[in-house]
Amino acid sequence: MDWTDWARTVFALLATLALIGGAAYVARRFGMLSNITGKGVRRVNVVESLMLDPRRRLLVVRFDDRDHLILLSPTRDLLVADVAAKIEPAPAPAAAETNT
Repeated sequence: MDWTDWARTVFALLATLALIGGAAYVARRFGMLSNITGKGVRRVNVVESLMLDPRRRLLVVRFDDRDHLILLSPTRDLLVADVAAKIEPAPAPAAAETNT
């Protein structure tokens, strides 16, 4: 192989990687990768997360009208509790205070 063949091969590899990177940037920039299912209401939310130790974590996951307490560990995942979700009322708007 001549050095021109090597240069052509390296240039083709760099051009291919640049095209893949450019397509990923455009897809991320225009939101093509987030929420593929649509713009509807999300049914699953992580409400809270707590690290118990470096290997275990507790999660409170809200799915529809239920809260699930899940213990995650490297060996297994365990559903600890499943209770009805506590719906918190929306905070009232703060009234404007005037100093007189």
